[in-house]
Amino acid sequence: MSDPCQPEPSFRSIVVIDGPAGAGKSTVAKGLAKKLGVAFMDTGAMYRALTVKAIRRRVKLDDEPALAALAAETRIELVNEPGKALKVLLDGEDVSEAIRSVEVTNTTFYVARAAAVRHIMVAWQRQMGQQQALVGEGRDLGTVVFPQAEFKFYLDADFAVRCQRRIDELRAKGQAVDEAALKKDLADRDQKDFTRKVGPLKKAEDAVLIDSTRMSADQVIEALAQRIQNKK
Repeated sequence: MSDPCQPEPSFRSIVVIDGPAGAGKSTVAKGLAKKLGVAFMDTGAMYRALTVKAIRRRVKLDDEPALAALAAETRIELVNEPGKALKVLLDGEDVSEAIRSVEVTNTTFYVARAAAVRHIMVAWQRQMGQQQALVGEGRDLGTVVFPQAEFKFYLDADFAVRCQRRIDELRAKGQAVDEAALKKDLADRDQKDFTRKVGPLKKAEDAVLIDSTRMSADQVIEALAQRIQNKK
């Protein structure tokens, strides 16, 4: 849960997009941030970066106190540069590629479910929101991190479509794909996201639901941008 003692950021300049894996959050959030001319915040990349450090330090991933201690001594930065992909810095090192490894993808849930780690991450994310206008994507932005954000969206899609998007994404990178294994992994990830005790994935009551099953990323970006412009 969010800490009531932490200062609330200025929410009017924050757009949040929550939703399950494969719904298109990252692509849409990046495109929307570019369209609006604001920063892009990938919260999943932050948990992945800490996972990279935990693996390198051989920290037991089910040891929450150890993970929290590691987070307390870590600096994670998301660097937005015009015309370039988001750069993820871990203690000054660019780990933008390292965080996408299969090992990290399959183990980040240990870090994401640790309450003490999420407490630290929420503080970092809120600090980013205080410093700049941004579009953020994740699992609990609208419910925990920025509950008063003016623009909240929950992006979803049919499970089969989400799986196919992941398959296409990996194949586009030249990676071999075991479709059955990928579908099982995505189903397991959904179960972990929806049922974890801290910051579970769920739609905020005041979030706008966007079903991207039959929409392209550009169509979703345009739909969100229009809603934002019409509300201003």
